[in-house]
Amino acid sequence: MAKNGLDGRTIIGLVESVTITQDDKTKTVKARIDSGATNSSIDSTLAAQLRLGPVVANKMIKSANGARMRPIVEVEVDLHGKKVKERFTLADRSHMKYRVLIGQNILKRGFLIDPCQE
Repeated sequence: MAKNGLDGRTIIGLVESVTITQDDKTKTVKARIDSGATNSSIDSTLAAQLRLGPVVANKMIKSANGARMRPIVEVEVDLHGKKVKERFTLADRSHMKYRVLIGQNILKRGFLIDPCQE
C-alpha cells in the first residue's frame, strides 16, 4: 500500500499493481519497479492483447541480453491513483516473472521506492 512521503511523493515497493488503459480496455498486472532502468517496458504479447499503439519511435536499448532496436508506444498507466502517460519499449518479457517494468521515466514523476514495502 503506497503512502505519501517526502514532498508529497508516493512511496511504492519493488513490486506494484499497475492498471494499463487503452481505449475501452484495461488490465491490471503486477509490475517490477526498477530504478536502474532508464525506460519502462511492457511485454509485446500483452501489448498486442491490449492493442497498444501506434509505435511512436524506435530506440536502441542495451540490456544484459545485448543491444536491440525496440519499438516504443505511449501507454497510460495508473500506479496508486496517479495516472501517467509515458513511453514504454516493447520487449519479449515472457521468460520474466513480471510482464511490465516501471523505470526512471515514470519514477521521476513523484515516486519514491521503499524496498521493505510489500
